[in-house]
Amino acid sequence: MNAPNPPADGLEGLRANWREDLRAGFLVFLIALPLCLGISMASGFPPFAGVLTAIIGGLIVTPLMGARMTIKGPAAGLIVIALGAVEELGHGDPVRGYHMALATIAIAGLLQIGFGLARTGRLGDVFPSSAVHGMLAAIGIIIVSKQIHVALGVRPEGKEPFELLAEIPRSVAHANPEIAAIGLGSLVILFAWPKVAGRLAKVVPAQIVVLVLGIALGYAFDLAHEHRFSSLFGPGEVGPRFLVTVPESLLRVVTFPDPSHLLSGTSIKYVIMFALVGSIESIASAKAIDTLDPYHRRSDLDRDLIATGVGNLLAGLVGGLPMISEIVRSSANLNNGAKTRWANFFHGAALLVFVSLVPGLVHRIPLAALASMLIFTGVRLASPKEFAHALKIGPEQFAIFVVTVLATLGIDLLAGIAAGIVLKAVIHLVRGVSLRRIFKADVSLATQGDTARITVREAAVFTNWLGLASCLAGVPAGTSVEVDFTETTVVDHTVLEHLDELARERAREGGNLRIVGLDAHRRVSPHPLAARVRARMA
Repeated sequence: MNAPNPPADGLEGLRANWREDLRAGFLVFLIALPLCLGISMASGFPPFAGVLTAIIGGLIVTPLMGARMTIKGPAAGLIVIALGAVEELGHGDPVRGYHMALATIAIAGLLQIGFGLARTGRLGDVFPSSAVHGMLAAIGIIIVSKQIHVALGVRPEGKEPFELLAEIPRSVAHANPEIAAIGLGSLVILFAWPKVAGRLAKVVPAQIVVLVLGIALGYAFDLAHEHRFSSLFGPGEVGPRFLVTVPESLLRVVTFPDPSHLLSGTSIKYVIMFALVGSIESIASAKAIDTLDPYHRRSDLDRDLIATGVGNLLAGLVGGLPMISEIVRSSANLNNGAKTRWANFFHGAALLVFVSLVPGLVHRIPLAALASMLIFTGVRLASPKEFAHALKIGPEQFAIFVVTVLATLGIDLLAGIAAGIVLKAVIHLVRGVSLRRIFKADVSLATQGDTARITVREAAVFTNWLGLASCLAGVPAGTSVEVDFTETTVVDHTVLEHLDELARERAREGGNLRIVGLDAHRRVSPHPLAARVRARMA
């Protein structure tokens, strides 16, 4: 089935589609505002830092984007890195840590520009999907472990994820009744609103309902003034500390980085994490949105990395959070009828207008309401369905997923994804893949009539995928392709997942891609994309 003709890009696209893009951008702004504030607070940054990043992503980065339908801004997936940078670099001084973290974000942006110029966008395909999903699930658990205490109005004693999770029963027992009413009530709305509101939920996002309820309860509980109260659940104390702190003007948000420790081992670690994890998330989001685009436009991932790097460089220089192509807001953008990249511009413009004209209203937002939105995001990232999905693909994928989660929770993100990658490589070696073929694919291309036949020998695994991908890229669109795995001993899940995606792309372009030669292989699970191992290797 052929896709409809895509809308024009650039200024012509703006003139033809500004109404649809303005509407979509405004609706995305309604979702983005509370999320930007919440992500900032959870990251140890000033509340408006995330808004500043989204404004830069909308007003400045839009013309540079290679992923037309994505929304650029801060993401929950980088909270853990940002907060870690503030705490480790500041050594107990959050203000100093914030200034030093900005320097690492700016340098990470330069590194991402380098990634794009070196055309490394395709390297996102090398990371095994189970390790990436495990990393995201761990991030979700960490977000929940930190924000549940904020939603209950309790300050935890622990700092590490396992300590914070262990403290949840204590926080529930000592919850501040009024703050918990806001936080838990907001959580109920976030989970229930899409089910009970029907079509209205597409026009009025759950986040807006949470904001309205939170602000109303904040007024009812008089959170703007320090006082004690009594309730059916016991006494408590509330005050302005439970509300978002806002600057006198948006210009006060602008903060310059402190580069004095950029050459330290800690700074270098966070530069790598911001650049690596941010790039992986951004590429994954852009590719996911491409599959949802009704016009089947393909993102230029290298150009998008450059655009994201420019955004991160600017955000780091003026006090913002790190930026990626964010999946939730990007999905909402498409679902609300966006046609071109200008929807991202309008979303940034709406944020700028709102925070410039009504900052007092932002001050009335309870932190517990923002925490509930982050908990909602964290639960979706670490949903039991993610664990069940990994197990369904195969026991080795589940092992990689779980090891990545545990290493991330116990050490950090880099250690987590490294542990997942190493475990998967070890599994392939145990299954008989030689060291020589772990990183270099043995592939050949031959043409038989109207069909291009690619033969793969010994192993087709995540670490040598780029060799097969390069061979496939040389086959013209619209051509029939056969990928023959008869001579392989192992074909892993990541390779089959990429080929499944490419088969759908080629079908949209009028061609086809077919896999042959797996009759002598066994699946490691019933999942259609489970890894295949030559039967005699079982």
